[in-house]
Parts: sequence; structure tokens; C-alpha cells
Amino acid sequence: MFINHSSPNSSHPPPSGAAPTPTPLHPTTILSTTLTHTNATVNPAAAAISNFFNDLLDKIPLPRWAIYTIFAAGGLLILLCLLCICIKCCCKGKKKKRQNKNDEKINLKGVNGKTTAALVQPDVADVDYGSTKQQRGKLLYSLEYNANQSELTVGVKQAANLKAMDLGGSSDPYVKVYICPDKSKTCETKVFRHTLNPVFNEHFNFQIAKSTLLKSTVVLQMFDFNRFSKHNIIGELRLQLGDVDWNHVIEEWQDLAEPAKFEEENLGEICFSLRYVPTASKLTVVILEAKNLKAMDIGGTSDPYVKVQLALDKRKWRKRKTSIKKKTLNPYYNESFTFDVSFEQIQRVNLVISVWDHDAMTRNDAMGKIFLGCDATGNQLRHWADMLSNPRRPVAQWHNLLSAEQVNSTLTLKSKIPLSSKLPF
Repeated sequence: MFINHSSPNSSHPPPSGAAPTPTPLHPTTILSTTLTHTNATVNPAAAAISNFFNDLLDKIPLPRWAIYTIFAAGGLLILLCLLCICIKCCCKGKKKKRQNKNDEKINLKGVNGKTTAALVQPDVADVDYGSTKQQRGKLLYSLEYNANQSELTVGVKQAANLKAMDLGGSSDPYVKVYICPDKSKTCETKVFRHTLNPVFNEHFNFQIAKSTLLKSTVVLQMFDFNRFSKHNIIGELRLQLGDVDWNHVIEEWQDLAEPAKFEEENLGEICFSLRYVPTASKLTVVILEAKNLKAMDIGGTSDPYVKVQLALDKRKWRKRKTSIKKKTLNPYYNESFTFDVSFEQIQRVNLVISVWDHDAMTRNDAMGKIFLGCDATGNQLRHWADMLSNPRRPVAQWHNLLSAEQVNSTLTLKSKIPLSSKLPF
């Protein structure tokens, strides 16, 4: 039997019918192929990310060392910011700890049984809240008395550094002036809008005897005007006239003090709107509502109604009244009244609004009163002026009710009825 001993590397071709012999691979090539296949199988995501960043870096028109330097500087900057934030938080924590320790020290009791806080804090009863709690501003006023005419002249000059009462950091100040204890006459200055340093330069005269003068007190109250809500008091001055040297005119600045809470009686408030149409000669008064009225009945309530009266040339002219609201101190009316008033008459007319308590068996009692017109002052005059400057448009406003005695002494209506030939209607 013939046996072929040719080597595998023999150059003789294989027989034509036989299968080709595979070429053997080098061991290093086999290992490299195996590792590459394994890495591509195990970390395909890492390879994709690496290729993405390489492509991105290739697109930046900077050398690799410059790009790495920029990244390193950015990382260092972020670390510095984080370090600053950590240091700031630590400082805050230490400060809070120190404050807590100080509070604990203050709360410790001393040898005599008294707290250490008593050494640095006065008792509540010793604190003067009217002067130390808040600054209210100051007012320049003047006083002059004419003994021959028994007339006291109170001047309201100007104010400075008033307390801001509105959200915008300002106020709408005006001053109310009256004399205690008589208080038969109350005067008001004009309202100055959006200022803390108003210049009033207004004077008010009061008829008062010398003997009464020395027992009286002049009250100057600074208010912040609000059209649709209660006027807030900023501060006040109370001048004891018995302590004044009347040999010369007094003029000086004084700091506003906290207002007294016991003197002025609150008679309530009333809201109404005014509308005047000059072309039609129509004055429309709409009584809207009232609140915080004075209780006149035994049960702590009232039966209020509102009387609307026109006075022409200080003489009673026309009047209307609302319905009666039973057992309430906060009545709602929304009742309208229209009067024929020409443009020539509107300058001589005064509007008197009064609130009355209805009694079925006895006489009705006056609860409060107010009047508007060219003879009025303060907020009443402003409301009237707003109506005249805005024709055909209703102008609504809240007003504080005054006592009937105050309004009657100021308005001094004449009860005499004019002759028929001089009647205005």
C-alpha cells in the first residue's frame, strides 16, 4: 500500500476532486479578532459616545490642548462657586447658633431672681408707644388771638416727613381743626395728593371769649384721604391754650403725636354718589349705604333713613328722603333722587345729607349730618368739586358723619321763606 508523506506546506496542488485545505491563522491574529469582537459586543454604548465626542472635538476649530484647557478652567470655576456657597451656608449656621446662645444667656436668671433681660429691656408699662414706636412727621402751625373781636385764628402752614399711609409710599394728607371741649365748629384744609410734605397755608377763625380760651385746647389732626374707605389718621397735635403767651403770634414746628382714642365720638359713615348734567340742569344724588351708625334704640340698633335736602342761598329749598331700614346699623339703600338745578343755581346750592332714626311714637332723632357745596371745606368740598369737574359722570365717596350741631353752626341755614316773586322755581 502506498502512503503519501508530503508536508502540509507542500506546493503540490490537491487532486481535482478533493476539497481545498483551509489556511491556518496566526495565534496573534486570532486573539486580536476575538478581543475586538468582544469589546464591540460588551460596550457598544461607550463606543458610540466616544465616537460622538471625537467627532464633536474634530469639528471645533481649535487644537486639542486648547479645548482641554477650556474644559479644565470651566470645571475649576464651577468648583470655586460650589465652595463659596458651602462657606456662606456654614457662616449662616454659625451666626444662628450664636444668636441662640445669646438668647439662652438673656433668659438665664440672675442672682436676685430677676432676668437679665430686665437690665436691657424696660417694662411694657414704661414704653411710650406714642412717641417711640413710629415717626408720624411734624406740623408747622400758628396761633393768634384778637381780644377786641374775641377771635382765635389757627394757621395750618405746612407739614414735613409725614408717615406714608398708601402702598406707593405716599399719602393724601389734610388737616382737621377744632377746639375742645366746645367742638361746635370743625374746619378742614384742602387735600394734597401723593405727598409727604404738603404746604397748606390756610387759616381758620373761631369765635371764643378770653375766659373760655384759657380753658380750651386746639386739636389739629392729620388725616390720609381715602375716597372709598375710612380716612386714616396719621397723627395729631393738642395745644393747651392756657399755656400760650398771647402777647405775640405763635408759630412753631411740633412733632405729630399718636391720636387720642377716647375723645371723638364715631357717628358712622355714609356713601353716596353725585352726578350733575349741566345741559339738562339735573342733579342726581344716589344714597348707596351707611355703616357703623350710632345705636339709638334700647336693643342696640336703629331704624335709620336718610334725608336729602337742597339749600339755595342758605335757605331751605327742596328735600327728599329714603325708605326706613329696620333694626340695623349698616343699612343699604341704593336709592336715587333727581333735582332740577340750573348751572347758575348749582354754584349757590348746598346739599345737606342727614341720617335719622325713625320712631313711631316719639320724635325722630338725628344720628349724623354732613353738607356739601361751594361753602363746604375739606373732603366735602372736594367731592362737590369732583362732581362739577366731571359732568354727566357719577362720583361716589364715603364721608364721616358729623353731629347736627356742628353742621348747623357752620352752615347756618335761614328758616325765612323768600317771597313768591323771588322764588328760584
